[in-house]
Amino acid sequence: MISAVVLAAGLSRRMGRPKPLVKLKGKTILQHVLGNLRASGVDEIVVVLGYKAEEIFPTLEGEDFRVVVNPDYAQGMSNSLRRGLRAVDNQAQAVLIALGDQPRISSGIIKLLLRKYSQGSHQIVVPTCGGRRGHPVIFGRKYWPELLALEGDVGGREILRRHGDDVLAVEVADPGILQDIDGPDDGGADRNLRDHKRGE
Repeated sequence: MISAVVLAAGLSRRMGRPKPLVKLKGKTILQHVLGNLRASGVDEIVVVLGYKAEEIFPTLEGEDFRVVVNPDYAQGMSNSLRRGLRAVDNQAQAVLIALGDQPRISSGIIKLLLRKYSQGSHQIVVPTCGGRRGHPVIFGRKYWPELLALEGDVGGREILRRHGDDVLAVEVADPGILQDIDGPDDGGADRNLRDHKRGE
């Protein structure tokens, strides 16, 4: 069993309003993220909300995911990651960590990562494009204690560095794994896609 944890609790400081509510082609970017995860066949989806959770929750449709509200979202990404990890099913053997502001990651990419993890011997699977690491990243259960020990506004980048021999890099041709939504919506979220550096 592989569970997905979607981190969507941030303050959206640069955007000026909650990123999960920004519209892209008729849907919010978080709806796109959840739709792609559903289509990938991941076993479970846990969504971590925080900032403006009361506004975001009504926009989420369906009953095939669990929502966790992190009241301490201002303490950074690692705090939300801990909340999400603690909420996943006890039977899960791995977790796929996705960011709620990356709507361009297709279900096909996610399926590929899930398949590579299930078929291989590596406990960490990360997509790359042009040699750059992106998201989502899969961590086997053996690395969860290290994820839970993270502090501040950081993700799993340091864990990838520590355990390079156990990392399977899956090269894909889709730059969506490197892009998130950033900046005010001045004419459409499509104009605000930017390369992110958190996964490098």
